[in-house]
Amino acid sequence: MLGSSLKRPQIPTLLSAFITLLNDRLGETIVFPLLPFLLERFTNSGITIGLLAGTYAISQFAVAPLIGALSDRFGRKPIMITCVSGSVIGLSLFALTVSINWNNTLTESAVGLPLFLLFLARVIDGVSGGTATTATAILADISTPENRAKTFGIIGVAFGLGFLLGPGLGTTLAKLSVTLPVWAATSFAIFNLALVIWFLPETHPLSARSQLPRKRELNPITQLKLVFSNPSIRKLCLAFFLFFMAFNGFTAILVLYLKQSFEWSPELASLTFVVVGIMAMIVQGGLIGPLVKRFGEWRLTITGISFVILGCILLPIAQKANAIPTVFTAVSILALGTGLVTPSLRALVSKRLDATAQGTVLGSLQGLQSLGTFVGAAIAGILYDLLGSKSPFFATTSLLLIVLILIAGNPFKKRESSKVPNSL
Repeated sequence: MLGSSLKRPQIPTLLSAFITLLNDRLGETIVFPLLPFLLERFTNSGITIGLLAGTYAISQFAVAPLIGALSDRFGRKPIMITCVSGSVIGLSLFALTVSINWNNTLTESAVGLPLFLLFLARVIDGVSGGTATTATAILADISTPENRAKTFGIIGVAFGLGFLLGPGLGTTLAKLSVTLPVWAATSFAIFNLALVIWFLPETHPLSARSQLPRKRELNPITQLKLVFSNPSIRKLCLAFFLFFMAFNGFTAILVLYLKQSFEWSPELASLTFVVVGIMAMIVQGGLIGPLVKRFGEWRLTITGISFVILGCILLPIAQKANAIPTVFTAVSILALGTGLVTPSLRALVSKRLDATAQGTVLGSLQGLQSLGTFVGAAIAGILYDLLGSKSPFFATTSLLLIVLILIAGNPFKKRESSKVPNSL
C-alpha cells in the first residue's frame, strides 16, 4: 500500500492522469475521423491512411520500455512532463502542415513534402507518447489489486470522453476551417502540460524506485521477450496484443470504408465515434466496478470479446439502404465489448505484478498495444486495397476468435480470487 503522504493528493493525481489520458485520446479523435477527408488532397490509398494511422503507434512502441523504466527510476512526474511536451511539438507540426496552402508553395519535385511532414509529426508525437504508459503507472501506484480494474476504468472514461468530444469538436470546427481541429488539439495539449507541471504530485516513492536496466533490456523486442518468458502472463499478453491488433486495425480504415462504401459525410462518420465514446463512458466509468465485483475480470473479458466479434460481423453485411441503423448498432456493440475488455484484461495482467515491476511491465503492455495497432492498421490498409473494403472486418473476426480461445483457456480463471500479489 502507498503511504498516507501519497494518498492525500489523490484528487489532483486522478485529475492530472485523467486529463493526460484525455489529451492522448483527443489528439487522435479530433483529427482521426477527418483523416480520409484531409488526405483527399494527397491520396485515397488505404495503405497510406493505415500507415499514417499506425505511425504514432509504432513510434510509441519503440520507446515504451524506456518510458516505463525511466518512470520506475526517476518517478512519474518528470517523465510525464517530457512526454506531454513532445505531444505539444508533434501536434503543432501537424497543425502547421495542414494550415499551409501547398498548391501555392510546392515545386513539382517536392509534392511529397506535406505527407512527409505529417508522418514526421506523428513520429514525434509517438516517440514522446509515453503519456498513456505513465498515466497507467500512476493509476497503478494509487490503487490496490482489489480495486485496480475500477481505477483503470478511468482510462475508459478518458477514452470514451475523447471519442465523445473529439469527433464532434473536430467536425464542427472543420466547417469553419480545416486547420482549427488540429489547433484545438494542440491547445488542449498545452493545457495538459501546464496542469501536469503545477498540480501532479509524485506517486512513485523513493523506496520503490528501481535502477535502469541495461541498454539491451530497453530494446522493445527484448522487453517483449521478457514479458512472454513469464508463464503467468504469457497468454494474457498475447491475447492483449492480438486484441488491439484486430480492433485498432479495422478502426484505422473504418472512416474510409464508410466514406467510400456509403458516401457518408464527415459529420455522419464522426457520429460513430461519438457512440463509441458514450458507450465507453457508461461501461468503464460507471459499470465496470460493480460488474467486476459480480462476475470477475475473466468473465467480463470473455463477454466483451464476444460482443466485439458480433459487431465485426454486422459491419460488412450493411447495405446502403440500411447502413445507418446497421452500422450504429454494430458500433454500439463493439464499444460495449471494448469497454469490458480493456480494463479487465489490463487488470488481469497487473494483478500478477509486484510493486517494482508495474511501470516496466505496464510500459511493455502499452508497447504491445502500440505494436498491435501499427501491425493491424498496416495490414488492414493492405487488405482494403488488395482484397476489398470488407476484408479487414473478416480478418478482425478471425483474430478475435483466437483471442477468445487464449483467454478462455487461461488458468488465471481458477486462481483469480485466491492469488493476490504484493500490494502497491
